[in-house]
Amino acid sequence: MNQSARSLLSINNYHYRRGGAEAVYFDHAAMFQEQGWQTAFFSMHHPENISCEQDRYFVNELELGQNYSVTQKLQMASKVVYSYEARAKLRSLLDVFRPDVAHVHSVYHHISPAILPLLKSREIPVVLTAHDLKLLCPAYTMLSQGEICERCKGGKISNVVRRKCIKDSAALSGLIWAEAALHGALQTYKNNVDIVVTPSQFYRQKFLEWGWADQQLRYIPNYVDASAYAPEYAAGDYFVYFGRLLRDKGVHTFIKATAAAGVRLVIAGTGPHAAEFEALAAASKAQVKFAGYCSGEKLHGLIRGARAVVLPSEWYENAPISILEAYALGKPVIGADIGGIPEMIEPNQSGWLFTSRSADDLAERLRQAMLAPQTELVEMGRAGRAIVEQRYTAAAYLHAMQNVYQQVGVSSQ
Repeated sequence: MNQSARSLLSINNYHYRRGGAEAVYFDHAAMFQEQGWQTAFFSMHHPENISCEQDRYFVNELELGQNYSVTQKLQMASKVVYSYEARAKLRSLLDVFRPDVAHVHSVYHHISPAILPLLKSREIPVVLTAHDLKLLCPAYTMLSQGEICERCKGGKISNVVRRKCIKDSAALSGLIWAEAALHGALQTYKNNVDIVVTPSQFYRQKFLEWGWADQQLRYIPNYVDASAYAPEYAAGDYFVYFGRLLRDKGVHTFIKATAAAGVRLVIAGTGPHAAEFEALAAASKAQVKFAGYCSGEKLHGLIRGARAVVLPSEWYENAPISILEAYALGKPVIGADIGGIPEMIEPNQSGWLFTSRSADDLAERLRQAMLAPQTELVEMGRAGRAIVEQRYTAAAYLHAMQNVYQQVGVSSQ
C-alpha cells in the first residue's frame, strides 16, 4: 500500500451497513479518502460484508446467542472477554498498513477491546466514537428490565448479572460482566483511547458523570448531506416511524398513542418485536400500516408523504440520524424528551417534545400536529431543513474531526 499520504484505519464489528454506527463508520472513512487519505478497515467476517482489500485480516464471525456447540461457545466466550485472535490478526494488518490514526467505532463483544493496547504499543493514536454507552454500562443501553438504569455507576457492575441485563440471560450477563470487570480493572479504554467523540452533548455529560476526564472527550454531532434529500414541505395525513422494531424504541407506546389520538401511523422497519407490535395494533384497533424494511427512495417517499416523523424512544438515544433525515426531507419531528433527542429538536419550531414512555402525552402531541394548520407545518419543515443545512453539515463534521486528529498528533498537511 502507498503510505506517502496520511492514513486512517477504521475499526468496527460489522463491515456492512447494519445500522447508524456502521453508516458513520463507512461515511467517515469515505470522507477522509476524498481528502486524499489512505484508508483501511478492520472488522469481523460476516455473510453480508462489503468486500475490501483488508478482509483477509478480519476476525472470525461471532454472534452472541447463536446455536453453537459447547466447545464453540467456550471459545467464543473467551473471545468476548479478550480476543487473542483479534490482536494477532490486527498485528498482521499493522505490519503492512501503518496508520497515522486508528478510529474505533463499536468493537466490544466481537472484536473486543483487546486490540486497543496493541495500537498503543505501536504508538498509533486512537480516537473512538461512542455510538452507545458501552464504555459506561456493561449492557451499553442503560436499560434494565425495560427501565432506565444507572445502577452500575461507580463500578457496581455486578448489577448486570443480578438483573440479567443481557437478553434476560444469566449466562450471557455473566459473560459480559467478566468482560467489563477485566477491562475495567485494566482501564483498557481510558488508558489506550486518546479521545472519545460523543455525537450528543447528553452523552458527553454522561461520560463526565461516570468519571471520564473532560480533556478526553469531544462533542462532534452527526451530519447528513442535505443536497441528497429532496424535501416535501406539504403535510400529509399520517405519521411515520422508521427504524428497528424494539421495545426500547418505544414503538408500543407509539401504537397506544396512535389508537388514543385516532390518527394513522406507518411503521417502516423490522426487528425482533415486530409480531408483538402487530398484535398490539390489532388489539387496540390502531390505524397502523406495517411497511416492513424500507430504504432509499421508498423510505424517503414514505417520509415525504407524512405529517411528521416520530421518535418515541425509551432509552438514552445518542444523536439519531433519523431526525436529521426527517429534517432534510422537510418534516417536523415529534421526539421523546430523553437522551440526546431534546438537543436536536426546537420545540414549536422544528417539532415537538413529549414525555418519554407516556402514551397520553404523545397522543396529545399527535392531536396537536393534526390540528396544526398547513402553513405552520410547512414553516416547521423549512426550519428543520435549515437546521441540517446550517448546523449538521459534512463540512462542520470534517473540520471538527480534522481538529481532533491534529490534537492526537496527526499533521494536517
